[in-house]
Amino acid sequence: MKKEDKSLMIEKIKDTLAQYSAVYLTDTTALNAERTTDLRRAAFKAEVKMMVVKNTLLKKAMEQSDIDYSGLYPALAGSTTLMLTNTANAPAKLLKEFRGRKETYPALKAAYAEETTFVGDEHLNTLAAFKSKNELIADVIALLQAPAQRVIGALQNKDGEQAEAETEAPAPEATPEA
Repeated sequence: MKKEDKSLMIEKIKDTLAQYSAVYLTDTTALNAERTTDLRRAAFKAEVKMMVVKNTLLKKAMEQSDIDYSGLYPALAGSTTLMLTNTANAPAKLLKEFRGRKETYPALKAAYAEETTFVGDEHLNTLAAFKSKNELIADVIALLQAPAQRVIGALQNKDGEQAEAETEAPAPEATPEA
């Protein structure tokens, strides 16, 4: 590859990295063509961009980036499949689901998510447990709504009790005036 081509590829990878907040480095060498195609389809459905890149070009693109990816550099050995997304837990959930119970591939080499670096496949469960931005917003809204729902429920319950009391109580009889 010519030097001009390499610099264009580095720039393209750098621009792609800038579009995403979470970066996963995985090893998919043990997958056959059919399983790799299945993984690509699953990644597309989960809104995860999947690319195979040369480690040296990826490292140079990361070095030129505004984000400090230096914690990922040790994982840039062997075959590397890059998974990019804006939902930090999406690739981890995808990898766990895709693997099933007994498989170990695709393996997580390293990840940069939520401004933290994770190196090693043992962090896959931790990454999958992250809550996405939308999940966190839903939790906050539910917490904010809970007290209001309790008050409304109590008021509705009190109104219901009053209505029952009125229907159960006999009407006072009119006494004739003398």
